[in-house]
Amino acid sequence: MQRIGIIGVGEIGRALVTGLCAADDASPEVFLSPRGARTAAELAARYPVVQVCADNQEVVDRAQLVFLAVRKEDRHAALAGLRVGADTVVVNVMAGIGTDALRRTLATDAAMVRAIPLPAIRERRSVTVTYPAHPVVDALFERLGGVLPVEDEAAFNVLSTLTGTLTTHYAYLAALASWAAGQGIAPDAADRYLRGLFQGVGRSLGDATRSLQQLAADHETPQGSNERIRTTWFDPANADALHRALDALFADLR
Repeated sequence: MQRIGIIGVGEIGRALVTGLCAADDASPEVFLSPRGARTAAELAARYPVVQVCADNQEVVDRAQLVFLAVRKEDRHAALAGLRVGADTVVVNVMAGIGTDALRRTLATDAAMVRAIPLPAIRERRSVTVTYPAHPVVDALFERLGGVLPVEDEAAFNVLSTLTGTLTTHYAYLAALASWAAGQGIAPDAADRYLRGLFQGVGRSLGDATRSLQQLAADHETPQGSNERIRTTWFDPANADALHRALDALFADLR
């Protein structure tokens, strides 16, 4: 596999390295920027194929495939002045930064691919959205749990918007646990029960033969408890509020 560089070694950078290197198959050479020094040093100590470079330019010079994983607000300081050759493939995982804007920052003719890797790629269990399709990039993400190339940047931004709902799911579970604790259940017991309950829901999502609507119906008894909460809490007004929040985020990502 090609030599891989990662500029910005945060949560996604760590997940990329772990997914690529923590397996029995052949691992690529990985070159990390000194940004996120503690994490970079930890990964280099754990995996012999990982090296920490002196600066971001060295990452670009040594890698064939370069991931840009810095925060949106830090991109100019991290990327300004980098010399990126036309034979390099740049993978942009920065939310809300389109290809045209990135190309202006880097002033390069290198191939550019946008991607939405999630932390679960560390376990090779997450599908990654890409645009445009690229054989090398798509093969890498296929190895990390699957790839979903989309046809245009508008579709990419729609799916990027959905990614913004991830922590809301955790907060929803935390709100349920808080309610149970308020009813006298020990917090650790409520936490344990909810984790088991929703891990089962997560496993059911692996059944691609049933639509999401069908999965909901299959877990619901007419006039039962699940139907009651769904229809009284997740009512049309609640659904409309969610859609408005998604519309606003989508507009910003465009």
